[in-house]
Amino acid sequence: MVSEEGYYQALSERIGEENLRRLKDSTVGVAGLGGLGSNIAMLLVRSGVGKLVIADCDIVELSNIHRQNYALEYVGRKKTDAVADQISKINPWCRVEAHDIRITKDNVSIFSDCDVVCEAFDDAEQKVMLIESLSAMGKRIVSGNGMAGNGPANDIITKKVGNDIYLCGDGHSDVRSEGSLMPSRVAVCAAHQANAAVRTVLGLEP
Repeated sequence: MVSEEGYYQALSERIGEENLRRLKDSTVGVAGLGGLGSNIAMLLVRSGVGKLVIADCDIVELSNIHRQNYALEYVGRKKTDAVADQISKINPWCRVEAHDIRITKDNVSIFSDCDVVCEAFDDAEQKVMLIESLSAMGKRIVSGNGMAGNGPANDIITKKVGNDIYLCGDGHSDVRSEGSLMPSRVAVCAAHQANAAVRTVLGLEP
């Protein structure tokens, strides 16, 4: 049986004691738990983030599971419950605040204590709403845009697009025009977002 002390000692040896301290003390939000968000959450917990605030109102569906970080056993379950369950199996000492809700301007305050928030919505209007609302709260935001199709992984980048707003993706590809969402490319974008969030926590430029 792995102890909390043993778990974090092993992680510290890989990422460094000071990095681990900062990450354990951090709170990161993940808005949307689909192809991007479910992968982002798993990368953040493995990085040592101490608390995750996750939000989504959907259930895990078989038609989307190819690009989402869920096992078949989670089909039909709430995404928030599935992510929380998986986190507990990776690091049971990571605190999870789960919200089974559709994010609106009226409830975006659930992210008020977050050091950084990863936006992982599919809907463009909801993306804009969240970014504008979080920006007004003075939050640092990492958004995903452009990971459809089977284009080169190197087209996906992280760039600053405004005060404390960072965009990860190729900036143009869309499933309606590309006709597909390849799991490897979605995961690359998710990794960019998770890495930007980690760098933010560590006091580095995303």
